Amino acid sequence: MSEAIQEILRSNADIRYAALYRNGKLETATRQGLRGASTGESDKYEELLVNPAVLKLVTQRGDIDCGGARFVVIRYGNFYQWIRPVSGGHVSVCIEASADPIRTGQDLESILQKQGLL
Repeated sequence: MSEAIQEILRSNADIRYAALYRNGKLETATRQGLRGASTGESDKYEELLVNPAVLKLVTQRGDIDCGGARFVVIRYGNFYQWIRPVSGGHVSVCIEASADPIRTGQDLESILQKQGLL
């Protein structure tokens, strides 16, 4: 597991899962003992197919006349998913439904910057 993924998981107890997809390589880590978690196989396809497509659509729209797009937050029934483009791919972080995904995302931005991913 990369230092970036480790630091993301350690940074906040409200973080359930973290994934880094860069240059065609996917790495993930999940906090143990979660309720309402999706399966590893489901997560894999979300990172390989869904999240890149969502980021592509939002980025293209944002670039037209919205000043770009920095991240996407999806509210699923059991959690939030925070997705951010990074150099060569994206980072995806699953956040507890009781947490503030915007504030958590701000903290994640600092980690990504420190890890040289932005």
